[in-house]
Amino acid sequence: MAELDIISKDNKSVGKVDLPDDIFGVDVNRGLLHEVVLNHLANKRQGCASTKTKGLVSGGGKKPYRQKGSGRARAGSNRSPLWKGGGTVFGPHPRDYSYKLPKKVKWAALSSALSVKLNDEEVVIVDEIAIREPKTKEVRGFLQGLNLDRDVLIIIPAKNEDLERAARNLPGVSVSRVSELNVYSVLAHEKLLITREAVEKMKAVYLG
Repeated sequence: MAELDIISKDNKSVGKVDLPDDIFGVDVNRGLLHEVVLNHLANKRQGCASTKTKGLVSGGGKKPYRQKGSGRARAGSNRSPLWKGGGTVFGPHPRDYSYKLPKKVKWAALSSALSVKLNDEEVVIVDEIAIREPKTKEVRGFLQGLNLDRDVLIIIPAKNEDLERAARNLPGVSVSRVSELNVYSVLAHEKLLITREAVEKMKAVYLG
C-alpha cells in the first residue's frame, strides 16, 4: 500500500494518506487501457455525417436526352453518381458508433490508469480545495501555489458548482467527481490533484 503526503494550500505536508493497492497498485494492462480509451472516443462520436444518394438529390426526374442517336453514353438521370451534382455512392449516413464494455473491464482499466499515474509520480493529494468565490483567478492562484498551474485533473468527492464553474476557463484544467472519473480523463492530463475526501470516497465506492 502506497503512502503519500497530504499537501496544504501552502504546499506544506500536513499528514499522510494510504492509497490502496487495489486502486493505485495494480499491474498495468496497457492493452486494456487502449481498449477502454477507444470505447470512450467511440461513444463521444456524433455519427451525424450524411450524404445523399441519387434518389435523394433534387432533380433528375426527366431523361436528359434520347436513348439513341446522340453519340453519348445512355443516361436516365442527370443525378446519377457519374454526373456533376449527382448522388453519392456508399457515402456515410447517420449511425451510432457507441458500444458498451463490461463494468469489470472499465474498473480494471481505471485502476491501471491510476496506477500508471502513481508510478510516474504524477499524483498529488491535497487537504482541501477552498476558494473564497467562484472565480477563475482563485483556482489559478491555488494551483500555482502547488506548482500545478496547467494540465491537471482535479478529482473531488462530490458536486462542487463553485469550483467547477471557476476552473472551466483554465486551459488544460478539468474537474471530475469520483462518480464520473474515467480512464480517458486520467490519461489525458499530466497531473492528478486529488482531495483527501476524494481518496476516502474512492475507497468507499471502488472497494465497497
